Amino acid sequence: MSPVLQVQNLSQNYGGVQALKAVNFELKVGQCVAMIGPNGAGKSTCFACLAGQQKPAEGEIRWRGKVLANLPPHVRKKGGVARTFQVAQVFEALTVLQNLQLVLKASVGVSVFDSLDRCFVKEAHEWADKMALNEGGSKTLDAPASDLSYGGKKRLELAMAMAGLPDAQAGLLLLDEPAAGLSPSERADMMLRVKALALQGTTVLYTEHNMDAVFGVADWVLVLIGGQLVAQGLPHEVAAHPLVREKYLGQSFVFNQGAPYA
Repeated sequence: MSPVLQVQNLSQNYGGVQALKAVNFELKVGQCVAMIGPNGAGKSTCFACLAGQQKPAEGEIRWRGKVLANLPPHVRKKGGVARTFQVAQVFEALTVLQNLQLVLKASVGVSVFDSLDRCFVKEAHEWADKMALNEGGSKTLDAPASDLSYGGKKRLELAMAMAGLPDAQAGLLLLDEPAAGLSPSERADMMLRVKALALQGTTVLYTEHNMDAVFGVADWVLVLIGGQLVAQGLPHEVAAHPLVREKYLGQSFVFNQGAPYA
């Protein structure tokens, strides 16, 4: 299967600090790929370059054959690239349903004459259902997003990212620590949802510091250390890599693929 995302010689500098050093990797359709590494490894910088928040110093990024260089985030999103952030980004003053309606409407254009509450009602309800945001019925959906638990806000942000894509099942989803700040049960729920999206055809690249959310979910793992891609491969291969164990996982790390997500 041909890769849909190709990253070649990706490099980024902050003054005299080289955050990324000629990083190369590829993703295939429907892959669920984890990017791991210690703080300062370059993961967030890599995501910012992929999503368009930063322009790399060198290198090339191709998504479905199209070069993404110089394309702003909103253009990349129209081309099928969406991202979430480590701290959930939602419109807290809007209702849960309005958050979804807004991104759905924004994908086709917003006019001052639009009434948000009448836009994409059916589709917004469908995404709310997929992400279990409607468990409290209309009372929850019509309440401000600020009323959601943090886990709820994370699920809403994920739903918004997916809803804004022109074809969710043919998109690239970049998730910056999707399980950060969640309880173990919330983390398991979130990562099962992420895995389900990949199984439906969405290509997923995510960062995580919770190793159960990496080795229990990802089918391929990339390891950044000091801005360099030092290892990549199947989860068990990466877990056994001597440098990865020395510099990040620790020699006592026990690999347990699937648990608690099997």
